[in-house]
Amino acid sequence: MAKLGIVKVRLDRDVNGYVLACASTKEAVVVDPGLPADKLAEQVKDLSVKYILATHCHPGHVAGKDDLKELTGGQTAIHSSDAKQFLRSADRYLLDGDELEFGEFKLSVIHTPGHTPGSVCFVVANHAFVGDTILAGGVGKQTPETDLRRQMMSIGTRLLRLPLSTALYPGHGPATSLERELAQNPIFRGAPTRA
Repeated sequence: MAKLGIVKVRLDRDVNGYVLACASTKEAVVVDPGLPADKLAEQVKDLSVKYILATHCHPGHVAGKDDLKELTGGQTAIHSSDAKQFLRSADRYLLDGDELEFGEFKLSVIHTPGHTPGSVCFVVANHAFVGDTILAGGVGKQTPETDLRRQMMSIGTRLLRLPLSTALYPGHGPATSLERELAQNPIFRGAPTRA
């Protein structure tokens, strides 16, 4: 069975960048390429970076994407709605339901608008990289483009469909699980629980 390596890299602005690597093929994906890019580059020096992905286009989550692309040759990808909102370019524009293969793994794109219009989560096996859509104990801070009602709908209709055991890797703070957040995160007070 394929083995997935996950390394969390603490970046500027307290952003969590992640390196996902297939142990057998050494192909990797970087999620949320903030600055400094060389911190991420250090983690991928023995890997072949296939994709450089952003959960959303706030500067802390994408500022290092072009530098990292130059260092690794990976293909950059963001959601088309955030590309328009923030006037950012990428090699590829993501849509809900897209699947990206790296090594022996397949990463699924889930569009979760709210924090930004083009916020996405990336799911591989039982791991979800959720950006600022949901954090341990809360949600990402609101900015002028945040639509909190839409963000809550995205969480309720998209993320809550994942298995409760799904590990959540947010853009800031510690990793958590869907089950823990349903039990402890104040945003779920009064939400129906699943058996």
